[in-house]
Amino acid sequence: MPARACDLGWKMSEPIETDGGALSNPARIEISPEMTALIGAAPAGEPSGPANPVALSFKVGDPATLSVDVLSTPESRTFSADDAQQLTLLITRAALVRLGGAGLLETQRSSFYLPSELLVIIIALREMSRPCESLVTYRGAKSIELLCETIRLFRQGELHPMVGDTTLTSRDTRKVFAARRLIDERWNEKLTLEGVSRACGINRAKLTRGFRMVFDCTIAEAIAERRFVQASRLLLTTDLPVYRVGYESGYQNNASFARAFSRHFGVSPTDYRSTGIAA
Repeated sequence: MPARACDLGWKMSEPIETDGGALSNPARIEISPEMTALIGAAPAGEPSGPANPVALSFKVGDPATLSVDVLSTPESRTFSADDAQQLTLLITRAALVRLGGAGLLETQRSSFYLPSELLVIIIALREMSRPCESLVTYRGAKSIELLCETIRLFRQGELHPMVGDTTLTSRDTRKVFAARRLIDERWNEKLTLEGVSRACGINRAKLTRGFRMVFDCTIAEAIAERRFVQASRLLLTTDLPVYRVGYESGYQNNASFARAFSRHFGVSPTDYRSTGIAA
């Protein structure tokens, strides 16, 4: 079932004000009795929010640590984070399950790479240019969008786990993450290992080893997966001819697209579309 804002019983709290009357940044926004958003370092004092929540902690500071952490039993430091580059959503287990996020409670991995789709929402959520009265409501809506999109990406297998500790230096880790972001943003171009390594300033051998260590897949597998996601969406949501779907998904040749798609999904693009529509 798709996540819906109304499933949270959304009711915005009063704006948090400073002496100047503007919403503080950092801030705490109580979206409903089931969900609270902490933006940056949490305001001083006891946090108000759901009891015994699950925390989704988004780290957006250092490019080497762009991640989302799922904390089933968050510690007290999660509620009073002093990291200005962190955003945390606190949500009850019942609400998370109701919105389709039960898998996040069951996953064996707790740390995931932060994809561009979520980073864009976070950047919008953190901006401060709106009047105080509308900013609270805007941030509340964006917080719900962030939660729903996180659940959607996880359910569709597009939230990629981070393997954990590596032997990479901080400098090389940044370059590996830069390679992942380049793939996320330019997947429909003709990308090669040589081109990606050159663009990110890291040699091929180190990028190959580091990418597998961090993301548990190869550069080619990451590119192919991103293209398959796009192709499957276009097949189910548009009436574009199959050859056009292949082209829009980064394939220059219809035959190579059909072969790759069939190997990945076990059915041809045409059968995938007809089966999906029938379902």
